[in-house]
Amino acid sequence: MVNNIELVSKTTTSKIVGSKRPIAIPPTMLAGVGRALPSGYIHLGVAKEIVPALRDFGIDPDPLIREAGLDPCLFDDETSVIPHAALGRLLTLSVAHTNCPHFGFLVGRRATILSLGIVGRLMLHSETVGDALHALVTNLCIQNKGAVPSLTLIGDTALFTFSIYQLESESADQISDGAIAVAVNALRTLSGSGWNPTEVLLARTRPADQEPYRRHFRAPVRFNQESASIVFPVQDLKLRICGADPMVRVLLEERIQQLKGTEVSEFSDDIRRLLRTRLTHHRCTADDIAELLAMHRRTLSRRLKNGGMGYRALTNEIRFEIARQLLQDTEVPLAQIAAALGYSEASAFTRAFRRWSGQTPTNWRCDGHHG
Repeated sequence: MVNNIELVSKTTTSKIVGSKRPIAIPPTMLAGVGRALPSGYIHLGVAKEIVPALRDFGIDPDPLIREAGLDPCLFDDETSVIPHAALGRLLTLSVAHTNCPHFGFLVGRRATILSLGIVGRLMLHSETVGDALHALVTNLCIQNKGAVPSLTLIGDTALFTFSIYQLESESADQISDGAIAVAVNALRTLSGSGWNPTEVLLARTRPADQEPYRRHFRAPVRFNQESASIVFPVQDLKLRICGADPMVRVLLEERIQQLKGTEVSEFSDDIRRLLRTRLTHHRCTADDIAELLAMHRRTLSRRLKNGGMGYRALTNEIRFEIARQLLQDTEVPLAQIAAALGYSEASAFTRAFRRWSGQTPTNWRCDGHHG
């Protein structure tokens, strides 16, 4: 567990430019602040709700938490830090023991915007819903080094997408279900409890019982999608957030920038996050990514090679992870997966997947990997 810095244990006071008095920030406002996260780790946050969700089924959570390789005491504090892989193992065990195929969704449904720690608090004090989502997309990396959110605008439609980029993550469908469920909770907190998305897309097989999803999202839900996304009108991004305090916002932004300044994340991890959000929607040559990062292509290659990874290998690693998730958690047709990953023909995707895994995509899906 990463120790929290002293700021959490006492009221913090800071001067705001143009303010005549210091602003006192209660300790809870800075919950979740601590040292920078190593690659592959996350703040417990939303996952803290696994414990009460298991108890709802009459199951003692502690043995499952230990079996996943974690200390049950970690779940007393949402700022605890755990490996993303352990979260996946715990969700796999939880699904098996509850016999509930939408357990991850139930976990996310219980969580609130405050489960997102300091980033959730910044969202609450953002000026508009668009600013709040920008804060989430820009800053979640200080609390989660296993997944990445993105916001895409297409005409007058907005898509908030949550993607997992950690290699060989278990229960990616459960994690993304939970993330989308809590994101809808957060949007209702910001926009008003009557807010509903246009539709929700989930990267998982269609469950036998879809009613819990419909009841929570209050919108059409489409399963077997290439990504887990909330679809809503662009106009909603302009909604102003009631109760947002600009002075508190400045303090939270300063603290987040301090945390980002202490980050020592591997350059390859930053590129993985970027590729995971762009690989299925954009051109992603090394030149494209270098231009996006405002650096020369040779600089990009050199920095990756210094970390022991070339750009092509990194891209294939993310392609394989996306392919695995779609083959394992959905029934999306092979041709559609191939097209999403940028292959002109399904046969080219099949050859690549065989190189990565030693199996064809069809065999992988059928050979005990599905679901």
